[in-house]
Amino acid sequence: MSSAQLSRPSIRQRRSAAAVCLIACTSTAVLTAEAKDWPSWRGPDFTGSIAKGDFPVKWDADKVAWKAALPGKGGASPIVWDGKVFVTSPEEGQNSVIAFDLDGDRLWQTKLGSEKPPKHKKLGSSCNSSPVTDGEGLFVYFKSGDFAALEMDGTVRWQKNLSDEYGPEKLYWDQGSSPVLVDDMVILSRLHGGKSWIAAFDKSNGELRWLQPRDYKVPAENDNGYTTPVVFEHEGKKALLVWGADHLTAHAADTGKVLWSCGGFNPDGTGFWPAISTPVIAGEIAIVPVGRDDRDGQARVHGIRLGGEGNVTDSHRIWKREDVGVFVATPVEYEGKIYLLRHRGGVVCLDPKTGKTLWADAFPRSSSSYYSSPVVANGVLYAAREDGTVFSARIGEEFELLGENVMGEQIIASPTPIDGRLLIRGAKHLFCVE
Repeated sequence: MSSAQLSRPSIRQRRSAAAVCLIACTSTAVLTAEAKDWPSWRGPDFTGSIAKGDFPVKWDADKVAWKAALPGKGGASPIVWDGKVFVTSPEEGQNSVIAFDLDGDRLWQTKLGSEKPPKHKKLGSSCNSSPVTDGEGLFVYFKSGDFAALEMDGTVRWQKNLSDEYGPEKLYWDQGSSPVLVDDMVILSRLHGGKSWIAAFDKSNGELRWLQPRDYKVPAENDNGYTTPVVFEHEGKKALLVWGADHLTAHAADTGKVLWSCGGFNPDGTGFWPAISTPVIAGEIAIVPVGRDDRDGQARVHGIRLGGEGNVTDSHRIWKREDVGVFVATPVEYEGKIYLLRHRGGVVCLDPKTGKTLWADAFPRSSSSYYSSPVVANGVLYAAREDGTVFSARIGEEFELLGENVMGEQIIASPTPIDGRLLIRGAKHLFCVE
């Protein structure tokens, strides 16, 4: 047993005992928790949600299923494939990828070059981008510019440094966009104060397949983008949605060609509006977070109809709100509704077709804010506050607070729901709650 395991009966022993008890109690029991991979930061459908499974709502941080020590602080969320957990972390000045099994045992660790220390000492890290996998390879990106593909056993398939090839990323703070996968390509956006672009690389060898420039003249800091591309379909073909520099653009996944673009998000030319929160798609509508909810009167959210060609600024904006929004936390789509987690813990449920508020509530107030994006697992919304408190709430027609769980360390990464478990990446540990 590894040091990740606490001094208690092993997970396997406790599961065996639980199974015996279950069989003794009933012969017709059905386990509703269904195993499902969580291959990227926002899950299998880019929505931040899954519809099935039984998940914990209240727990004691000292009595979780397991917790594994992490060698360094990171904002990257864990991903899961075929019973294995993958997370990035700095260790002794190196960028690294670590694999665990779902019992908390470390399987392997691969180091991938020197880390670049964060600018934001409190919130940032060198490992803010989450990994992504297709089950055959693992793809990672770091603040240093190190970009790599690994085999599922941790062997390096290829590695390159994008800062060496394209120059350093000129961001006010610390890089945060995660890679995404489409067919045989791994795709990354690089939106910053220099030459911005979205590009596709061959998954097998890392060679550049296409690069689409993406530069707009905007107020100070607004060209800084921390968002992740969203994969969707345009006229039956795969496409990519990119938000940043006060513009929403759609790109053909096979070539990078701009299919359509939408502006008009910042008509007053307000500065210092970096794109941090990633849009989410509900049906044929993109819900786009604009501005910043950490400043009075600067939070916005827009509903943009997908499709069209060329400049759709005047034709495809179907609603906008200037009284509500988010700052860092990416919205969740679940069962046809949109959930916003506001910077200080407000929760707003929106109708994506009209933008109207269906209900609004809030988690208990605190001096701490929310930098982790929420997730929904079978009707339960999980929100991790920076001070290490993880809330659970039943959502749907209304809001019902279920749990307030103190983990004892800072949390910036998004929780990961998988097979009846919740994986929580803190500043020092990876927790598994059952």
